[in-house]
Amino acid sequence: MSSHGEFLLIVLSSPSGAGKTTLTRLLLERYPELRFSVSHTTRAPRASEVDGRDYHFVDRARFLELVAAGAFLEWAEVHDNLYGTSVAEIERARAVPGCGGMIFDIDYQGARQIKSKVADVVAMFILPPSMQELERRLRGRASETEDAVQRRFAVAQGEIEHYALFDYLIVNSNLDSAFDELRSIVVAERARRQRRAPLAEALLRIGRLT
Repeated sequence: MSSHGEFLLIVLSSPSGAGKTTLTRLLLERYPELRFSVSHTTRAPRASEVDGRDYHFVDRARFLELVAAGAFLEWAEVHDNLYGTSVAEIERARAVPGCGGMIFDIDYQGARQIKSKVADVVAMFILPPSMQELERRLRGRASETEDAVQRRFAVAQGEIEHYALFDYLIVNSNLDSAFDELRSIVVAERARRQRRAPLAEALLRIGRLT
């Protein structure tokens, strides 16, 4: 990943079960200079989740206090739980020397809010290869009840309807291929002219001085 000062804001969204969380983890492993944006949520933690690493787990009253204080860049209610990204997350990441950007693991509602408030966001939506495969993946989650599976599957089509909000669509039929696409997009976005222009201008200034 480049070290020329670009700071990339990457939004990853998908229906539950399409592979967003796994792809996010792989991207962070491949590019450790990227930071994961830890969202606040009112839902209960899963068995493997750690407060402050996976989410900031808060109760509904505290979450609404933060909303009223204007603490969130985006927030939404999903599957009867509240989720939000604090403004402080980006500010902290920008202050870290060598940080190459942030990854936001959020739904389409959050993606829409961030794209409306922050310039130059790269938004990607992860699609399942079929609805049948999506259902199979949801049922394979040991942490999900049957009611939760049916609810998430019913919501998935409505989430997919918002695909046009995003800059890129990645079909996760094979994890390795999906990750190759994701990584290629990140590399290409880093090399965009507007992101490399400050370096080019700095080189020109140095050239004129010598």
